[in-house]
Amino acid sequence: MVAEWSVELGSNDPILEVPWRSDDGSWRFLDVKRHPELLLEIPEACSYEELASFLDWANSTDSPIETAKCDVWTTTEMDADDEVFGEKVKFSSYVDFLFASPVCESFPQYERLVQTLTRMLRQAPDLSSAAQFIVRRCLDHRESSKVSEGLYITFYLHGYGADVQEARQRWGIALALAQNAMKQYFRSSQRIADCD
Repeated sequence: MVAEWSVELGSNDPILEVPWRSDDGSWRFLDVKRHPELLLEIPEACSYEELASFLDWANSTDSPIETAKCDVWTTTEMDADDEVFGEKVKFSSYVDFLFASPVCESFPQYERLVQTLTRMLRQAPDLSSAAQFIVRRCLDHRESSKVSEGLYITFYLHGYGADVQEARQRWGIALALAQNAMKQYFRSSQRIADCD
């Protein structure tokens, strides 16, 4: 699997604000960590059982992270990075996640996580899939008395195939591998210590 990580902490880079709401109000932040039943209100989770499984674990009490946003899409438009796979269809997703409250401001903790996940996924079998982890800034408005500044990770995942079915299958396998890598990382290390 191709896996990369990067950092986008510049003034013009994306910032996640939690909770968030789309301009028309049709999409909003759902606090699945504290209200697991809200998973059923995420359209992508209802349509893609692979993503539902990942979100269910990520927001469980067994996980030190929580999710804030996600999306899934399919395309036949390929850029230079996609062409190396030699496939016609790309099945893609992203999940924005952060360490559960209190918001963690520890860049080294986020950096270790994305570096380790990238290293682990590069050792996975060649599945015609690609993962990318980007560390970005987050503003948490959930406490009425203050805004917490911290970080979050955007996790992109792409599966490639001759058709949508094959691309989705590879994406699903890659998502399970990423979830297993995260579980292993959190189980085998003390890197989830409090952010002081």
